[in-house]
Amino acid sequence: MLAPLYSPLPITVERAEGVRIFTDRGEFLDCYSGIGVMAMGHSYGPTLKAIEAKAGRHLHLGNYFLDPDALSMAEAVLALDGREGQVAFSNSGAEATEAAIKAVKALRPGKIISFKGNFHGRTCGSLSITWGPGIRKPFEPLLSDGIFLPRSGECLRLFCEANEVAAVFLETVQGNSGILPCSEDLAETIRSLHEEGRFLLVADEIQSGLGRTGKGYGYRHYGLKPDLVTLGKGLGGGLPLGALMAFGCSPFAQGEHGSTFAPNPLSLAAGLPVLRAMTDEFLSEVTRKGRLLSEGLRGLPWVDSVRGLGLMIGAVTEDAGAVRQVAFDRGVLLNVAGGAIRFLPALNVTDDEIEEMLDKLNFSI
Repeated sequence: MLAPLYSPLPITVERAEGVRIFTDRGEFLDCYSGIGVMAMGHSYGPTLKAIEAKAGRHLHLGNYFLDPDALSMAEAVLALDGREGQVAFSNSGAEATEAAIKAVKALRPGKIISFKGNFHGRTCGSLSITWGPGIRKPFEPLLSDGIFLPRSGECLRLFCEANEVAAVFLETVQGNSGILPCSEDLAETIRSLHEEGRFLLVADEIQSGLGRTGKGYGYRHYGLKPDLVTLGKGLGGGLPLGALMAFGCSPFAQGEHGSTFAPNPLSLAAGLPVLRAMTDEFLSEVTRKGRLLSEGLRGLPWVDSVRGLGLMIGAVTEDAGAVRQVAFDRGVLLNVAGGAIRFLPALNVTDDEIEEMLDKLNFSI
């Protein structure tokens, strides 16, 4: 009956709260929060109250009406960057990538560079700049101006010297490849070439944004000032919502881009409490908790190395699939990405919950 797109776990969820999922097979600790969607954990109280209040007013109006929550959300996401800009909402991160590609094409001619190991989405446009031949090649030909480069500053500089480049798409932390932070070499080259005006810089913050790395956006660790930024995942507080931020440019005239549903009123209401929680103090705590979790993981028998920023952490191990299965049997839900274990716990996870996760994950395989 259902298209065979996924391999669901052999459990039925009854309810979820914080980092805990209660099922027909008992309680599980959730270490990846719906692949980063549940930034403040499951059943976050302020979000539930906001959804209930908004649903009591209206579910959908369409873009003939201005939802005041759209203004509040735009203000909140821009504040995490600190610059003035524009926000165009979408229904997902992939659609935000589509909007970014359209914006680039409207603003500047040339090749669109992305990097090996990245993931920008599964729609035809976003798939054109997404690495991973297994998910891309069955649907080729896609957009013809996408180029994949190694994550090397030298390769990027040489390509830009020989070609007209419209834009560079960058994940400052590649999530789908097992949590790979950008190297200082590549970041410095991007920063230098961008300041020279060689290309538009598009930061994909769909997974690394909104406090996940301990800063508002991952690119702030590297001193980058992107022209365009894509958002998704945790933006809607658990409901579908994405966005494209534009700085120093206005890529779309009226009628050149749009959506029937975006921004969805319930998604805006659900996401606002999450954005309002992103204070400097809260982000400092994300950084501290990330260190606590990373240090604990390094002491586990099956972990070879640990990498990441904030609470976006990858644990490298010899057999990630086997680790995931043993963890499942011990009541811990782990996510495998790029051959590593990808940790994206709720940003408000407590120290005690981190210690509980580490205790349950202390095993040999």
